Amino acid sequence: MTDAPPAFELLPGAPGSPVILHVPHSSREIPADVRTGIVLTDAALERELDHMTDAHTAEIAERAAGLAGLTPWRFVNRTSRLVVDPERFPDEREEMAAVGMGAVYTRTSHREVLRAAGTEPGPLVERYFRPYARAMTEAVADRLAATGRAVVIDVHSYPAEPLPYELHGEGPRPAVCLGTDSFHTPPDLLAAARAAFEPCGDMGLDSPFGGTYVPLDFYGQRHEVGALMVEIRRDTYMTEPGGPAGPGLPGLARSLAALVDAVPV
Repeated sequence: MTDAPPAFELLPGAPGSPVILHVPHSSREIPADVRTGIVLTDAALERELDHMTDAHTAEIAERAAGLAGLTPWRFVNRTSRLVVDPERFPDEREEMAAVGMGAVYTRTSHREVLRAAGTEPGPLVERYFRPYARAMTEAVADRLAATGRAVVIDVHSYPAEPLPYELHGEGPRPAVCLGTDSFHTPPDLLAAARAAFEPCGDMGLDSPFGGTYVPLDFYGQRHEVGALMVEIRRDTYMTEPGGPAGPGLPGLARSLAALVDAVPV
């Protein structure tokens, strides 16, 4: 038996909703036994969490779920991305491994040492990454079985100024960046997102971050699985880095709810 909090949580929505709001990077929680493998001082770790956590995105998703006409499902990571990053490949396919940021990070946002050289990622991948991937796969399969389709909307944020780890930080940094996939992002979903987030400021596609999250069992296989990433520039709704939410947050939640409502059922 353990009283440790769950590493992730699926929060049920309406039985007829195909939408899953996926919130992978909102938590700052690092279990004590994982903390021992991180070489940063406590103060340095707090600064790193300020830079790398998509602060308040779980609240944006929660508020949006409450405002939507048909409540979406929410899949929320309850541990920090510094434990494992569930959206990275755990193998050589991951381009971010070039800067020490594969599924298990070994470098910080400023390319400094996070974990000692020679750290074996396998135990963290088995303990956190694979169960997360299985649960997300099951959540998508459940929506397919219940409604005939599934739409994964990733809820992220990013800093106003590029951090040294970014591989594509030289491009535009709009108020809202929409990440797309040529197979899983249909034109009507993208159009709905553009309309929903129009009140929030300028929008762009796939810069500074692109792509979407789709469980590998469905990736490139099932058109019934739609996906879109919503990347929100942090200065539009919070004090950077890692500070409190500001007056922009409710409007973003309303826009996310409008996108959820625009998904056909």
